[in-house]
Amino acid sequence: MRSFLDMTTVDAPSVMVIVGIAALAGILVLAISPKLAIPLVAVELLLGILIGPQVLDIAKIDSTTKFFSEIGLAVLFFFVGYEIDFERVKGKPLKLGMIGWALSLVLAYGLGGILAAAGVVVSYLYTGSAMATSAMGTLIPILRDSGELRTKFGTYLLAAGGMGEFGPILLVTLILSTTNPLHEALILVAFVAVAVITGLAAVRSAFHGWPPLERTLETSSQLAVRLAVVLVFGLVALAAELGLDVLLGGFVAGMITRLALKDREVGVLESKLTAVGYGLLIPFFFITSGMEFDLDALTSSATAVLEMLMFVPLFLVVRGLPQLLLYRKQIPALRDRAALACFASTQLPLVVAITSIAVEQGHMRPDTSAGLVGAAILSTLIFPLVALKLRRDSETRPGSGADPEPLAQSA
Repeated sequence: MRSFLDMTTVDAPSVMVIVGIAALAGILVLAISPKLAIPLVAVELLLGILIGPQVLDIAKIDSTTKFFSEIGLAVLFFFVGYEIDFERVKGKPLKLGMIGWALSLVLAYGLGGILAAAGVVVSYLYTGSAMATSAMGTLIPILRDSGELRTKFGTYLLAAGGMGEFGPILLVTLILSTTNPLHEALILVAFVAVAVITGLAAVRSAFHGWPPLERTLETSSQLAVRLAVVLVFGLVALAAELGLDVLLGGFVAGMITRLALKDREVGVLESKLTAVGYGLLIPFFFITSGMEFDLDALTSSATAVLEMLMFVPLFLVVRGLPQLLLYRKQIPALRDRAALACFASTQLPLVVAITSIAVEQGHMRPDTSAGLVGAAILSTLIFPLVALKLRRDSETRPGSGADPEPLAQSA
């Protein structure tokens, strides 16, 4: 009798290699963590490059792995939306985050214009938009593991990094991937209306329905987890059907789940969602991103390598400089502001998305795309390590201003 795998078009060996690599990445990080706190996602990216078609060629991208990668990216942005508690970041943190991203956009388009005028890049719009992003989804597991999410520093970072992802998602949705911004804006309004109605329904039902749902977390039905998964898949599918970016669906699903939980802490539910997301789906995105990285375009072109080395400090200028200037009163210690700047300058998922659109539409050369994505990978490898080191050094200095306590209400 033929097995199930024989009856499908699934590239089972590639799927198994990716799953195995995800486990290996966790083992490697655990082994080296006492000496060096390397972000897990960075290891997943590097291992993805290693097993990909341009190095060892032991795993390939097919429709199945691509599907899991897209879902992993949507779940990654679900956690970004989930972690941004608007009750916590509203007021000063959110205002500074919006101003910071606006300044970043001005810097990015200004630098992009200079590069375009010099003939280094084709389009200032796409290059600048890629530089004005943050990788909050990539940082969430790092911040969670280091305990930064519940600190005053973490609150300002959530607002700054959240705007560095939400703003570019709107750019992708309304401008970069469409020729009719007005039409896309109307569709976005319709999507937001559906999301708001869903959120209100979730909040109203939360107060009456959570105790029974919580009891299912200890049974085989796992109804609360299933409802969260339906919400993610449903909003992602709706966004895709409307022609919007799937990242928006995942992001909004996370925000709705946060609203539904409100002040109620359901640790078991969070633990199970984290297990599903970071244990299976999200590693698919980072590993396949490494596999898809155009290493040939980077290594075969001296220009691409030079552009990669140029973009790394430009990320710091575009996203880091506004943080250093804006948060002088809220975060007095220079080391802490420098750490905030490094975290906010970490980029990857949206750089991949924007450069893919740009190359497809002829607004970016492949070597520039490889340089930007390579720089984003380097930022993921380097900037969080530097930021964590700065934070540790700051917390050991008397009178540093580092605040390990949760931020109450910001005016």
